[in-house]
Amino acid sequence: MARRTGRRPGNPDTREAILAAARATFAERGFDAASIRAIAAAAGVDPALVHHYFGTKEELFRATVSIPVDPAELVPGVLAGGRDEVGERLVRTFLAVWDSPVGTAAVALLRSAVSNQWTARLLREFLVTQVLRRVVDQLDLDPAEVPLRGALVATQIAGLAMMRYVIRLEPVATASPDTLAATIGPTIQRYLTGPLDAG
Repeated sequence: MARRTGRRPGNPDTREAILAAARATFAERGFDAASIRAIAAAAGVDPALVHHYFGTKEELFRATVSIPVDPAELVPGVLAGGRDEVGERLVRTFLAVWDSPVGTAAVALLRSAVSNQWTARLLREFLVTQVLRRVVDQLDLDPAEVPLRGALVATQIAGLAMMRYVIRLEPVATASPDTLAATIGPTIQRYLTGPLDAG
């Protein structure tokens, strides 16, 4: 009997093959440089199957990092209500997600990123392309400053996540979202829209 060649047909293993190929491709190339076509080729499937199982590249990326929340749905709330309170609203939104039941997946990802370079790259790509870029792109900032501003915001958000959810440093671990938004929000606001020079 002749052995069949060609692309893998749709079967229960196809979804996992696509996810494995996507994780490797996103970690190696980053979100922007990865393409559905390259991921499909790595998985040995037709690009149409990738779209069938996961929809868009953004949806596939979220599936690879196991984040059950779509930042595209949350960012409009962060940006609503004026530019000068974005920092506080960003902290409130972050805490609302991470304090909820879906936050356990994010905490697991953060723990893994601390000790695994591959996971760290995926988490970095997720923060930059799916969260921070969506916020800073709407603030009419100097394009030359956007990377630094986004990275500075990430230091605060990642630090808050680590202290509240992993290390559980008190009183941050049990502080109310209102307290944390009021105290950390202004720092994030300065990183987003304040002066970056020392003068």
